[in-house]
Amino acid sequence: MLSIGRIDYANVTPLFHALQEHFPCDGYRFTGGVPANLNALLAAEKIDVCPSSSIEYAIHSERYLILPDLSISSAGPVASVLLFSRVPIEELEGQEILLSAESATSVNLLRILMGKRFGHTCRYTVSSMPLAEALRTASAMLLIGDAALRSSLAETGLRIYDLGSLWYEWTGLPFVFALWFCTRSAAQSRHGEVRLLADRLVQAKAYADREREHIAAISPEASWMGREGLIAYWRENISYEMGEAQQEGLRLFYRYAAELGLIPVAPELHFFE
Repeated sequence: MLSIGRIDYANVTPLFHALQEHFPCDGYRFTGGVPANLNALLAAEKIDVCPSSSIEYAIHSERYLILPDLSISSAGPVASVLLFSRVPIEELEGQEILLSAESATSVNLLRILMGKRFGHTCRYTVSSMPLAEALRTASAMLLIGDAALRSSLAETGLRIYDLGSLWYEWTGLPFVFALWFCTRSAAQSRHGEVRLLADRLVQAKAYADREREHIAAISPEASWMGREGLIAYWRENISYEMGEAQQEGLRLFYRYAAELGLIPVAPELHFFE
């Protein structure tokens, strides 16, 4: 049985719904979690395939193969990777920024933006405190996923910076937050199963694009985002594409991460065939 990791965020709801709606999934075992936890499970080979943090691939590229034509990315605002700040971002030099414990890629994207785009040297601390409590002492806090979406809907009086927007405005390229990849051991021992899943996921991507309204009507996230808000988020902010522009953006992210010492080297992109 192929073990598949599932990120417990609204950004992947359409794809997993389409997969389970249109294809038999009794041969799959799904494991839910936040990106940081799923990265650890994938690294330990406790799951075979996962939409996992793009930085995880960079750290252990020798362990994985990327499934083609799939990502979780944005070309502009992503809406669910947000820096909440008490002061303008230009004034964060030397300040403490708190980081979501759920994040991996977004943490490194923030470090790149602060260091290379704004020229800031900041102090970074991982925290699980609620936003309001956290910002009583720190100047800013990074939230991702549903926590970021929920906090952006509340009236906080804080400045909110979308990391997808900051990257796109600076580079002109999409940012790839997550890749679908499999362990090389699964690619070898279960090649046919992985190939079938990869084909189904590409088809599910097309179904998800056509069925947003139906999926939103039955998704639990609509209870707090609103049906129209959820549809707009999937349509305007989240992309599942992995074309040349996404690959170029990913390579640039890896190059900057290597230059700042966040990863050992910028890896080559090796795809499952």
